Amino acid sequence: MLRHAIAPSARYTKASNDVIRHPRLSSDAKIMLLYVQSLPDNTTFKPLSELAQKLGIKGRAYQKAKQQLVEHGYVHEWRSQGDGGRWLTEQLVANNPLTSERAGRLRTASSATTPLSPPPSTHSPTVGVPTARTAGDYEPVEDHSDKTTPHPPSEPKRPASTTAPTADPTLLARAERVLLSLRHSRRELHLGVREAAKLAVEAVKWLERGLSESDLRQALLAERPNEGVRSAVGFLRYRLAQKLPEPHTASRSCEPARPRELIECQGPGEQHTFRPLLDETECTPCRLATANASYAETPSPEPEPLPWRERFARINTTPAAAPAVG
Repeated sequence: MLRHAIAPSARYTKASNDVIRHPRLSSDAKIMLLYVQSLPDNTTFKPLSELAQKLGIKGRAYQKAKQQLVEHGYVHEWRSQGDGGRWLTEQLVANNPLTSERAGRLRTASSATTPLSPPPSTHSPTVGVPTARTAGDYEPVEDHSDKTTPHPPSEPKRPASTTAPTADPTLLARAERVLLSLRHSRRELHLGVREAAKLAVEAVKWLERGLSESDLRQALLAERPNEGVRSAVGFLRYRLAQKLPEPHTASRSCEPARPRELIECQGPGEQHTFRPLLDETECTPCRLATANASYAETPSPEPEPLPWRERFARINTTPAAAPAVG
């Protein structure tokens, strides 16, 4: 093997050979670690997941690389709750493996000079010590869709504008659950928690009109466009608005028909009353008796004459008269 290397005179990052030759760190983990080391101090307030996305490392690949860095002491995390109830996550990225105790001391020393996590009312970035680059003060935005972790990320705080004031919270939760489940059927319809919360305001209208969760899911997954889906949020928002069914109108209760009044029967026999169904003037027994009497008075028709062949056969079969005795 031949090797030709020219050391750069500027804009370079010193990397430890222990990191480059580490047998248990994947290439993604090494690239993430070197990338964080090369960043200027004014960008260290960003979360590690956001920095990894710029490298094209996200999803399961990011989770695997981050887990390797945590296991070998290159990445440390702390979660705490501020005075206003807001949860904060502090991350420390080191170019040398650190134990939990040493990482905690570095965090304490860095916080004494410059806090790693500013209070919720402060929006200025935080800069750590040069030997321990950190990224803190962010709400979890990591993609955990492809992996179930023992400590799932807390759900981000939803803006007040994403919740309809008159919508049922139970229906909103059901609609959001349907939207988040679409990624299991079609990968291109993957939504984040914030995106699903915003679209749930439109999806809940389907549930309010009497449709089930299965009907809503089927309507969103049916008729896949030939050109594919460029934006899952735009596609689902358009489909939720265009295919919204008509409002469910409660059917008017049909009042039972009032029975007719009793009337006097006009048929023969003793005087009596009956309740007509339509406009008849005689009760059923009287109408049947009248019909039977008319049938009995009608004379039966004469039988038709027999054809000549049958008459001739009868004549031939008649026995001859006996001769007279003299």
